[in-house]
Amino acid sequence: MKIIILGAGQVGGTLAENLASEQNDITVVDTDHERLRELQDRIDIKTVCGSASHPKVLADAEADDADLLIAVTNSDETNMVACQVAFTLFRTPKKLSRIRANAYLKETGLFSDEGFPIDVLISPEKVVTEYVSRLLQYPGSLQVLDFANNKVQLVAVKAFYGGPLVGQQIQTLKEHLPNIDARVAAIFRRGQAIEPVGCTVIEADDEVFFVAAKDHIRAVMGELRRAEDSYKRIIIAGGGNIGFRLAKTLERDYRLKLIEHSRSRAQYLSENLKHTVVLFGSATDKALLEEENIENTDVFCALTNDDEVNIMSSLLAKRYGARKVMTLINKAAYVDLVQGGMIDVAISPQQATIGSLLTHVRRGDVANVHSLRRGAAEAIEAVAHGDSRSSKVVGRRIGEIALPPGTTIGAVVRGDEVIMATSDVVIQSEDHVILFVVDKRHISDVERLFQVGLGFF
Repeated sequence: MKIIILGAGQVGGTLAENLASEQNDITVVDTDHERLRELQDRIDIKTVCGSASHPKVLADAEADDADLLIAVTNSDETNMVACQVAFTLFRTPKKLSRIRANAYLKETGLFSDEGFPIDVLISPEKVVTEYVSRLLQYPGSLQVLDFANNKVQLVAVKAFYGGPLVGQQIQTLKEHLPNIDARVAAIFRRGQAIEPVGCTVIEADDEVFFVAAKDHIRAVMGELRRAEDSYKRIIIAGGGNIGFRLAKTLERDYRLKLIEHSRSRAQYLSENLKHTVVLFGSATDKALLEEENIENTDVFCALTNDDEVNIMSSLLAKRYGARKVMTLINKAAYVDLVQGGMIDVAISPQQATIGSLLTHVRRGDVANVHSLRRGAAEAIEAVAHGDSRSSKVVGRRIGEIALPPGTTIGAVVRGDEVIMATSDVVIQSEDHVILFVVDKRHISDVERLFQVGLGFF
């Protein structure tokens, strides 16, 4: 696939790395010549230096021959105009754009062939807000992902001493929970992926990814770690777009405080949040944290635009008694460095956003893609089509399907029915198949499995 990426920032650069490794023809456009050269030194891509919305720059990037244009520059306006130019002058068939400003997003009629011809809108603030909201629903989770219109969830948890299943073989899960269907999709032990089979023993500190119907998630989590009380008191550090949107989403269900360092922004927040206590001050002010009873706080969410402030405020909050800390981190190198120590969950807006983008890049009928473990693995929801003659999966038992190395099927959703994957389950046309891929080199092999052959009409 020929793909043009506009913007070589954190999202654009990481996306280029993801897609170039899958044998796509990638061109990256940016005004920063040094950044482009740095990317080109690391990955096999073409680059064009210039303004992403200028017709000549898009012509140099061969927009007239591109299958897909992804606009992720730091400017909403540049992204919008670039999509308009690509559509009007070059007839680029599919255009994805990152739009941050809610002033644009709330105008639903703005994005159409008559307005700005953008096929898919990606809002990082919306993606991160949903991501954090799901984590808060399940105390102790590291990642919670929705599939098949929320019928199925994939949850990552760290197994702790004291969990009933810790030290036991995976196959005993059914004995522990006889009335619940769940499947362990992957295990990461000391950073390495382990293929889960029935005799695999779960060890303390394993990062376990399991699939279950939404209503069964809490019960399965209870097998892997001590049950935690629900969260009630939350402090958010940072009242920017993400902090404000999260507060708006959570304030009716939790006792919420928000710390904002800008007086004018704090005033705006206090006027637009009805059930949130807005505090003017610094999230790294120990006296302020103690004054606001940080020791009684269930979750401290650091969501400012400054990674260092987020990390330092989270470490302070944890040291002085916060039960859990979640920290927004933009620099990829920091994420692995801090998660799992005093910081419980490191949130990467780039990885969350890239998952949304990859959903629209994958070949075949892919309904959902989620980037896992900072991009090292993926969870994919693919829709099976065709029949036994035209499809490599339809009409076949899961045990007969030649899955690529490091790939497991976790569940199958058939209408409203959630079926846990066993070797005897037969895939039917229109089934939604939830796959876990730990080796991203085999993504293209997974895509080919779900592409319909010429025999299908």
